[in-house]
Amino acid sequence: MFTNINFSVLDLAPVTDIGTEAEAIANSVAFAQHAEKLGYKRFWLAEHHNMDGIASAATAVLIGHIAGATKHIRVGAGGVMLPNHAPLVVAENFGTLATLYPNRIDLGLGRAPGGDQLTLRALRRHSEENVNDFPDQVALLEHLFGPAQPGQRLFARPGTGTNVPIWLLGSSLFSAQLAALRGLPYSFASHFAPAMLQQALQIYRENFRPSEFLDKPHVMVAAPLLAAEDDAQAAYLATTAYQRSLSLIRGHSLRMKPPVDNMETLWNARERQAVLGMYGKALVGGPDSVKEQLQQLVASTQPDEIIFTCDFYNFDHRLRALDIAASFKEE
Repeated sequence: MFTNINFSVLDLAPVTDIGTEAEAIANSVAFAQHAEKLGYKRFWLAEHHNMDGIASAATAVLIGHIAGATKHIRVGAGGVMLPNHAPLVVAENFGTLATLYPNRIDLGLGRAPGGDQLTLRALRRHSEENVNDFPDQVALLEHLFGPAQPGQRLFARPGTGTNVPIWLLGSSLFSAQLAALRGLPYSFASHFAPAMLQQALQIYRENFRPSEFLDKPHVMVAAPLLAAEDDAQAAYLATTAYQRSLSLIRGHSLRMKPPVDNMETLWNARERQAVLGMYGKALVGGPDSVKEQLQQLVASTQPDEIIFTCDFYNFDHRLRALDIAASFKEE
């Protein structure tokens, strides 16, 4: 059932409560190398700012570091929050990466700030204007990555002619509509905001216009991968991910905490509902349970790709989760 579906990984270089950012980055490199050995298609990193517990803020820098430590897996951004940056600078950064690592670099684009309101003000002097300009910024990036045109005066050096693949990312409906209009691949952030998944995919597929990039829709669905040796162990290990989301809701540090036996002592009823809502598409359990859940996700969404997140506290457990998912491709 999974033969024609690519499996990929989305990473935030997570920092544990007793770890360092240097250790988190080293783990991300090892995580990418392990994913490459298992045959995963892509290893993406997400842009987040001013968040204690996430070491992927300088996303393009980390992409280059990981691409240099791997051989063939595609490495990219899932994503770069485009309104935070001048499109020309993004084009130069990713054009340089594509020049260093030909045919291995992806650029996923989002509209969110990747941080709180204080961070937004530090990143964007005119935030609303930048967000409203998102479609034009995407078009400019396409232009900058494309071949040089007669009379063109603005170039990304490096960047022009690299044709870096652009993906649009979303957790609502806006990017689904824009991706369909521009004929770009689309990835939905159902790893933390699954509520609009089906509606967004329907809008994207029904309104898709073939382009020079794609002749038909191409969908990636994100899902938390919380797979372990059996259902009981997975339920226990998953409490690290739940605590992290609870900390996000409360505005606390996002450093990963060890798993606990009982979450009921940590959250109230409203928080429990909110956190579990984020994990509505999570794949939690032993191999048989996760396989069944993944089959259900694939049947309901018909994706071309699945991209997994994994917020286990122990790094070896994260590696094992990738092993379990990869084993489904061999059956």
